[in-house]
Amino acid sequence: MRATVVRRTALAAAAASLTLLATACSGSDSDAKGDGGTSGATSGAKDDASTKPSAVKALSSAELEKVSLEQGDVAGHKVTKTGPEDIAKPDEVTVDKKECEPIGFAFYGVERGSPVGNAGRKAVQEPKKDESADPEDLLAGMLDVTSSLVTLASYDGDGAEKSLAELRDSAAKCATGGFTLSVKGSKQKVTKLTEEKVTGGEEALAWRVQMGEGDEAAPFKLVTLRQGGTVATFFSFNLGKTGADADFALPTALIDAQVKKLG
Repeated sequence: MRATVVRRTALAAAAASLTLLATACSGSDSDAKGDGGTSGATSGAKDDASTKPSAVKALSSAELEKVSLEQGDVAGHKVTKTGPEDIAKPDEVTVDKKECEPIGFAFYGVERGSPVGNAGRKAVQEPKKDESADPEDLLAGMLDVTSSLVTLASYDGDGAEKSLAELRDSAAKCATGGFTLSVKGSKQKVTKLTEEKVTGGEEALAWRVQMGEGDEAAPFKLVTLRQGGTVATFFSFNLGKTGADADFALPTALIDAQVKKLG
């Protein structure tokens, strides 16, 4: 892998994932709690009157912590709590097109709507170890890991449904033509949004997000799902994947584990 590509990808990933890259490299196990970016889960009501949006009662942040992913929930992943530096605040993210604001905010865990509770996690895939590999392959293996910012947002009534509907509409309007967002002063150009298939919860949406173009392009994955009044969002990147044609798998192990805890 060319050093220039690695550097370009690192810059894109650092801007897009805030401190996830540092976590992946350092193995930090910080358990500081976020100060209001990620949001939470609602009790997943089933086939009775409580499933109606008007009857949905949101969970508090403390209740959301109990249904958030923890270390040991997902094999082959290191899971830690988010800290204040991991979640962007609304005034730290700007999007040049108003209609693209919802999906741009979703990348960085920015609070949308009026969630009652919130919680967040960082999940980093453990690198594959092959002591017999040559140095170049060993480096590629160390970089080929997926890191994810997982946020939960809890809404009363039909707030969760509205959150997904807003995101679906925003993605449809911004899928082509792209948009530019600025995160804490660092600008990123989203050049393409491609919808992907995903399952989980009562409804789920997923996209491949391309930032940059050509050799400087880097793919990211955005998944959002609803279970009752809970919206769970996963924003992922893989440092070993670069270029406009690069891709990596959705974090299905994380999704399945989170849905199970929300159920």
